Amino acid sequence: MWPFDYDLGAVDDTDSQAIVSPRGEGRETPRRWRRRAFLQASLGLAGASLLSDAQPSGADMSRFAARSASNQLPDLKAWLRADEIVQRVKAPTFPDRHFPITRFGAVADGVTLCTHSIAAAIAHCSASGGGHVVVPSGTFLTGAITLLSNVDLHLEDDATLKFSTDPDMYPLVYTRWGGIECYNYSPFIYAFGQENIGLTGGGTIDGQASNEYWWPWSGEFEYGWKPGEPDETQDSALLTLMGAADTPVKKRIFGPGHYLPPSFVQPYRSKNVAIQDIRVINSPFWQLHPVLCSNITVRNVHVDSLGVNNDGCDPESCNDVLIDNCNFNTGDDCISPKSGTDADGRRVNVPCQNVVIQNCRFENGHGALCMGSSMSGGIRNVFARNLTMTNPNLLDCLRLKTNSDRGGYIEDIYVRDATVKGVLDAGLNINFFYGGGEGGGFNPTVKNIFMRNVHFAEAERAWSMHAYPDDKIGLVAVVDCTFDKVNHPPETIDVADLTLVDVVVHGTRIRSSTYA
Repeated sequence: MWPFDYDLGAVDDTDSQAIVSPRGEGRETPRRWRRRAFLQASLGLAGASLLSDAQPSGADMSRFAARSASNQLPDLKAWLRADEIVQRVKAPTFPDRHFPITRFGAVADGVTLCTHSIAAAIAHCSASGGGHVVVPSGTFLTGAITLLSNVDLHLEDDATLKFSTDPDMYPLVYTRWGGIECYNYSPFIYAFGQENIGLTGGGTIDGQASNEYWWPWSGEFEYGWKPGEPDETQDSALLTLMGAADTPVKKRIFGPGHYLPPSFVQPYRSKNVAIQDIRVINSPFWQLHPVLCSNITVRNVHVDSLGVNNDGCDPESCNDVLIDNCNFNTGDDCISPKSGTDADGRRVNVPCQNVVIQNCRFENGHGALCMGSSMSGGIRNVFARNLTMTNPNLLDCLRLKTNSDRGGYIEDIYVRDATVKGVLDAGLNINFFYGGGEGGGFNPTVKNIFMRNVHFAEAERAWSMHAYPDDKIGLVAVVDCTFDKVNHPPETIDVADLTLVDVVVHGTRIRSSTYA
């Protein structure tokens, strides 16, 4: 079957009898495909006549001429905005005062609960005008930690904060769970309405989540759940109903007696946040999850947790975010900008915007850069560059997933200069049928998606794009990208404007084509 039995490396001008559907189904493939037949499969357009032997004419020719050269596309100029964001985002600085948690009674035996000692050190540090609360070498057991303004929680290189597996150690706080506001178990490291906060140093934060603790709440056998045990299903459905009904947040009470696992690190409605140099392991849920924050630096962080819903870094309804030189090995999406889910996301109505991701490495995950499952407040101006994806078990490089219940928009998304060992799904995946389909009443908007200079050693498909007849995907441009080996032709269904410039798929080069 294609491509293993057929050579697409050369363009053959002999007649072809190939019949290829937009999905690549029900096809009979000749030994050598013509370029025309490949393009028909790639673009998935309504009629093959759009790619007849004759060149487009009239309005088609005008569009072709207007954008055929890659340097005429708007993404190159847009990268100037990325540089501006990098210059604008500044990590907070802290007074040169140090407050070791051992001075307040913490014991590095991994058994003594140090929650109150750490809280006392943070309170004293903040009241003194700020500084560094130091976790020295050793293993310290703790419950929930709440950061205060002007405090940097600093872990020395051989320090580990190990978080209790007892849910009672995490009191109710105002939070967002799955993109919906509620009261739930405190994130393991939390801040609300604070300024100038840090989580830094070469140490490790260990959530101790496993198939025994936290992960079984997912209700999935793979993560330790057993029939008859409680799980998050009913609570997640109840929270979704509360969001849809606009139930006041103060009445959305979960926590004890419920099974919604908390995020690991969540600054909420805070500004000037730095998460730097730490290692994150064994997370109960989403790992780094700033919400409604501004001026966020995530740098030199190693995120390594393969549990259920273990997203790596999910800035939600945030502005001015820099994610730089980080490693992601996750059980779900590696990086996923968000802005609230469905009705509750539209109620809060704050976008996630001005996000730069650079110099990062990705191993396992559902996708390197993903968005759309929580996009109802909008996502825009996301830039990702200089990326390395080393594990062929990664599902997608860029994944946009949504449905007609979401509303909101994803626009002005830019990815460039990346090397990808392989993806199990598509290099670029845009799907309007994620968790739903048509008819929900809140069609999403997806447009201005750019991928430039990305090299894939292998992909199941180069791209897969599937929207609605009454809500088509806007401009998508793939430029100077190479897909060495693919297993199926690309899919393109209900895309209003697809531009391909110097794209090579399984040896076949698409020099320049624009269809709208």
